Amino acid sequence: MTNLDDLSALRTLDPQRMLDHVASLPRQCRDAWAATRRLALPERYLGVHKVVIAGMGGSAIGGDLAAAVAADSSPKPILVHRDYDLPAYVDPRTLVIASSYSGNTEETLAAFRAAHERGCPLLAVATGGKLAQLAGEWQVPLVSFDYRSQPRAALGYLFVFLLGVLRALGLVEDLDADLAEALTILEGQGVNLAPGVPQAQNRAKQLAADLAGRLPIVVGAGPLAPVARRWKTQLNENSKSWAYFEALPEMDHNALSGIHFPAEAGDRCCVLFLAAEDAASWSDRGRHARNQLRLDLTQQILESQQIACRRVLVPGRSSLAQILSAVQLGDYVSCYLALLYGTDPTAIQDIIGLKGLMADHE
Repeated sequence: MTNLDDLSALRTLDPQRMLDHVASLPRQCRDAWAATRRLALPERYLGVHKVVIAGMGGSAIGGDLAAAVAADSSPKPILVHRDYDLPAYVDPRTLVIASSYSGNTEETLAAFRAAHERGCPLLAVATGGKLAQLAGEWQVPLVSFDYRSQPRAALGYLFVFLLGVLRALGLVEDLDADLAEALTILEGQGVNLAPGVPQAQNRAKQLAADLAGRLPIVVGAGPLAPVARRWKTQLNENSKSWAYFEALPEMDHNALSGIHFPAEAGDRCCVLFLAAEDAASWSDRGRHARNQLRLDLTQQILESQQIACRRVLVPGRSSLAQILSAVQLGDYVSCYLALLYGTDPTAIQDIIGLKGLMADHE
């Protein structure tokens, strides 16, 4: 396996500089928040009854994270839709936000067109493509940006742009202080996770080494549940690794029974439990303290079955700071695991190949 402290080898294996994109997360968040500061929405949008964010992949994850932050304050439901057709509950009182990095995601475009046909208020987030074109034709608000990367590497924009939209709708509280806390943590933590920091002092490299040759299962509760999903998808796309995620408390009502067979499977798993470093922040933010107890007891049960577990503590008091610090750590872990496997963290040939096959059947 690759020596993660060999910077020359890392540069060779990462020719498109995915690690540089991971390092840009604080700047992406800062720029996106500033760009939406003066966002003004039509009066009709302020009276919607619910918000549906249509997206796939990295764009949809941004919606999951924004909904998790908004859960602390929004009186209206914020739902993420990952498919072509829209549910029947999407009506003219539903704001549909289509989020697609490229602007050409076929599922998102189909949902956007369906929402237009139903007379829904619309908003688009994209770098361009057909989605931006339709937003112009239909004269609906477009939040656009110019950042060249894989969609998953632009999460700072795709997530924080959505928070800016929710702020303009009055669905999230003032997040300036929370974002300031998050950026301070990201900038400090990023220094300690960077490629130049030796594995002996770099916990992202250490976690990647723990996962090498194992099946990662990432577990989170509350605002860290969608982050567990982000870790899973980054391990899939960056590391080219099988990976799964679970959310507490739901995990304890099904997955906890599925740890026995086939018997040898448990020997190849490594379960990562995402948890707030500042446990008091959970009760301070009105979250159920029993989820913390569930996390502790679930880990104990798995370890009693000789299943490898790691507690991954993330800093921050606010939901936003915890989410972003956990995302940053997971992104680094997934890149380092890719490099341990000797694979380019940017390349996604299987996904590109499938898109080509889909295009053949249009």
